[in-house]
Amino acid sequence: MSDAPRDLILEMLRAIRADIAEVRTDLAEAKEPLGLLAASDASLSRRVDRLGGDVELTRRRLNLVEVSDA
Repeated sequence: MSDAPRDLILEMLRAIRADIAEVRTDLAEAKEPLGLLAASDASLSRRVDRLGGDVELTRRRLNLVEVSDA
């Protein structure tokens, strides 16, 4: 086997490695904002849940709903 095909294969493998390294970098850059977005979403969800409880408590205090003994 001559060196030309071997060199061509090595060159292609190096190019693939470089592409994979670039994809890894891009993925790492995308993960951080997604993590922040997920944390923000969780925080917003907790606030909405709390608001729903506050609305229910207000409705009870204003006698807008019947209170069951359940």
